Amino acid sequence: MAAPGNGDPTRATTMAIWILRCAFLLVAAGVGLSLMPQYREVPWAPFVSVMVGALVIVGVDAIIPRKRIDLISSLYFGVVVGLILSYLVMLALTPLFESAEGQNLRAVVQLVVSVGLCYVCVSLLMQTKDDFRFIIPYIEFAKEVKGLKPYILDTSVVIDGRIADVVETGVLDNQLVMPRFVLQELQSIADSNDKLRRARGRRGLDVLNRLRGNTNVDLKIEDLELPEMAGQPVDTKLVLLAKHLDGKIVTGDYNLNKVARLHNVAVINLNDISNALKPVFLPGEEVDVRILKPGEGEGQGVGYLDDGTMVVIEGGRDHIHETVRIAVTSVLQTSAGRMVFGRMGGANSAQAERSASGTGRQRG
Repeated sequence: MAAPGNGDPTRATTMAIWILRCAFLLVAAGVGLSLMPQYREVPWAPFVSVMVGALVIVGVDAIIPRKRIDLISSLYFGVVVGLILSYLVMLALTPLFESAEGQNLRAVVQLVVSVGLCYVCVSLLMQTKDDFRFIIPYIEFAKEVKGLKPYILDTSVVIDGRIADVVETGVLDNQLVMPRFVLQELQSIADSNDKLRRARGRRGLDVLNRLRGNTNVDLKIEDLELPEMAGQPVDTKLVLLAKHLDGKIVTGDYNLNKVARLHNVAVINLNDISNALKPVFLPGEEVDVRILKPGEGEGQGVGYLDDGTMVVIEGGRDHIHETVRIAVTSVLQTSAGRMVFGRMGGANSAQAERSASGTGRQRG
């Protein structure tokens, strides 16, 4: 999903990792060579052992390219905290092991206490890592996240494509989260046998590549799968993930908008943003519209403004394919869009007609 080009951050990271692996193998070879003089009977044994161990470590690292930093950090800090707590516990129990028998029992108790506390600490951090993130800021070795709440992207908003234009304006400064299950749905749409669905899916993938290639956009592919997501549709998974991450869903789907609000999940609807940016028309205001087709009502004509807003004109049926001036009577605002209602002959048109009529009478 990375954008092509010389500035590809994924390619640069991969190259740096392989340089690190080569340097590690060179250091391991140096360690093996330094141990050879100590084993004169089989001088090559330490070198071969060290190199085999180093190759196994590099091999495991290469086989598992996707590592969860939250799990690794939870394991690391859990073991460290467990060992510290076990040391404090054994320090408090020292008076109980002063006898000779107590000294023999001390090692067993210390082993049991250390293993038990390490397990409890690691388990606690793994289960509550998102809560500890706010208490212990270094529990995750992650870069600083922009904004206060992450924005979780829906399939519809990626296929729509306007999210890339909105982000590039700099209005949204929050982290964008693309769930793995949404990406899989997008890929299945791109592989569809239907030509139209395939084109929509590929456009969505192009939009993601565009976002990924923008250095000013913090886009994260989220692999998190909660247990309660099992067997749920994509919309429900989005709502559950947004609640878990305390984020907002960015969508253009009206039904998902309603479902998310029922679960008290904040939603950013691109249609609402688009409607909010459209010019405001007040009753009585005049505007020029080209009538393109007849309306559903008697005598109505339908036209469109430059931003796509539909205009229903009373008395406009007889002026199809003509540009006329209308007077706005009302505006209907919904999440699905905006409709403007007007009537033929604004004040300026009426004044012009009266002026023309007056001139005609004078000539008569």
